[in-house]
Amino acid sequence: MTRKIPFYALSAVVVFLYILYALINNYILDPGAETFLSYKTDLELELKPRIWLTVMYIHVAFACVAMAAGLVNFSSCTYAKRRRLHRVNGYVYMLSVLIVVLTSGYMAPYATGGKVSSMGFNLLNIYWLIATSTALIHILKKRVEKHRRWMVRSYAFCFTNMLIHLISYVTHEWLGFTYVGGYTIGVYGAIALLLVIPELIFRAGNAQDRAESNKFRI
Repeated sequence: MTRKIPFYALSAVVVFLYILYALINNYILDPGAETFLSYKTDLELELKPRIWLTVMYIHVAFACVAMAAGLVNFSSCTYAKRRRLHRVNGYVYMLSVLIVVLTSGYMAPYATGGKVSSMGFNLLNIYWLIATSTALIHILKKRVEKHRRWMVRSYAFCFTNMLIHLISYVTHEWLGFTYVGGYTIGVYGAIALLLVIPELIFRAGNAQDRAESNKFRI
């Protein structure tokens, strides 16, 4: 009989590997983001590489912090046994999301794909702030279950960059789109998936709860 890998453990492995990849790629292998910047042509605003890179470093660093902090707080052990850590770590997550959104707002006008991609990032940032703020409001009013659901919706967007590059790779390398076209598809494809996936998780959880409830009725 095969043993199932818990969803949280699998998520932790994915988060750890992606954080490691993001840090190595952005700070060691390609600290100047030369390949990525080479696709930013025909920009309406003048891109100042030194400022853009500084903002990008901050963006990546706090995106990693948000991913790690969110992962820790989704642990049932952290919530059940270490409430103070859970609370403090929650504020770390929210502050990190705010910084990521602000830095993303600066970089959005220079997005690969021009105005179309820029609009996508701006919409994403607005929704992410709304989702995170809604989660905060619910926990301040002691609505734990609603807080958890909105935190899932918020945390999903920590994986935006991962999905954008995954989708853009598939569309560019496998389907023959240009890199810029594939990246634009990746932006909107990632947004759509990250809006849908949390709702699918909730449905699966509700179905499992109903199944467990039916067992006790038999």
